[in-house]
Amino acid sequence: MTAYLRSWLFAQAPESEGHLTPNDVPATVEDSEIPTISTISTISTEDDDDSSTVHGDDVNDVPPSFPALNSAQRLSIQKPSNNIPRVLTDAQLMPPPPVPLLAVRQPGVASGSSLAVPPTTTKPPPKPSAKRSKVALAPGHGPLDWANLKKSGQDLRGVDTLLRVTPSMLKEHRTRDDAWSAFNGKVYNITSYLPYHPGGEKELMRVAGRDGSKLFALTHAWVNLDYMLDACLVGFLVPES
Repeated sequence: MTAYLRSWLFAQAPESEGHLTPNDVPATVEDSEIPTISTISTISTEDDDDSSTVHGDDVNDVPPSFPALNSAQRLSIQKPSNNIPRVLTDAQLMPPPPVPLLAVRQPGVASGSSLAVPPTTTKPPPKPSAKRSKVALAPGHGPLDWANLKKSGQDLRGVDTLLRVTPSMLKEHRTRDDAWSAFNGKVYNITSYLPYHPGGEKELMRVAGRDGSKLFALTHAWVNLDYMLDACLVGFLVPES
């Protein structure tokens, strides 16, 4: 057994200085005393290159172009799209008027320029065709006095019940002491209201005994006639039977 181990160690060890030979192993070495010799493989570093640890072959310090050469931003800069709106300056949005027009234009005189004053502002307003004269009412015949008279309970109708008044019946009441008039299909006894009329008794007597709807609309259509003469209602205007 000893001879076998001696030949095996000799075959495994390299032939170099510092290694055992078959003659160097004593014959009396026991199996348990023979040390285990492990071989150490060395790595040669003569061909190592520091550049092998660098990843990439064409490494430099030049930064990449931005935007990229094949990017959509660079293509849009080189070839602007027609969909992008154009930004106009103030002069392009509203150019100034021509110089000759500004030089010859006079204030208040109409010209071909759109900056001229409209003719309606340079002409005086038309005068009214007819002047309405103010009528001085007698003391105690103002609007508040008429409102108090309606609330007093005095009979201003002159009839006991509402009537169906025909044009012929209406025509019979056209005097100063007995004056009826029709407005918008309603017949009123205007006798008590004559001295309270702001336009005077003469103007109100123009519609006595007939339909005064048209004249009332032309004179003062904004007046609430139904409220003004509600206590004087006689009846309703109907056609002749």
